[in-house]
Amino acid sequence: MIRRHSIAAIFMHWSNAACWLLLLFSGFALLANPAMQPVGVWWSDLWTGVFGAVGLLRLHIIIGLVWIALYLAYLIVKARSEALPFLREITGVSIRSDLDWCMRKGLWLVLGEKLMRRAGFDPELPPQGFYNAGQKLVAILAVACSIGLALTGLGLLSLAGMPETETLLQAMLFVHFCCAGMMAVFLPVHIYMAAFAPGEAPALRSMFTGFIPLEHIRHHNPIWYANIVGESSHNRTT
Repeated sequence: MIRRHSIAAIFMHWSNAACWLLLLFSGFALLANPAMQPVGVWWSDLWTGVFGAVGLLRLHIIIGLVWIALYLAYLIVKARSEALPFLREITGVSIRSDLDWCMRKGLWLVLGEKLMRRAGFDPELPPQGFYNAGQKLVAILAVACSIGLALTGLGLLSLAGMPETETLLQAMLFVHFCCAGMMAVFLPVHIYMAAFAPGEAPALRSMFTGFIPLEHIRHHNPIWYANIVGESSHNRTT
């Protein structure tokens, strides 16, 4: 077994997941206009009936501030050891290889290996590093949308009630909605790929335990596996 995630990273992953779900659910409930409501007016009525209109907005703000505070604390403590290496890893994109991985993985999930071979497609995925192409794509979107949501959320909170900033507030609200909408689309995909996609159970368990089998890495993350083996060989010779 190899450690894949630190205790701090595991805590941040699940606290982020909890905050994101609560923010999405409460944020959708704040959309009282039926034309803008992606779930249904019943969703707004349900949450408003429990918390009240003002209470629901306060709940959304409190969760958002807690979410931002958690990330700021994490960045202060773990910026050099975890946050920056994470950003370097997810932005290390090879367009040709990563696009090829996404296309083949998508076909594999829809058709399966046998049908892919019959149709003349090679099901063999390009070798991946610590994160595969799908994980990197979702992570980049999550980071970008999180920054957009945090900045616009704080802006909306600080400038609310100022008539002279109405145009700016509308622009911030639009960006806020766009970022939330993108995450609402990609989060279910991420959840499916992590929890239900065949062969991903060891990776999901590692988000609870922090450890993952070396054999799983060899098969799913051969570039990372080669680095691990290389480092192990180097340590034995020094």
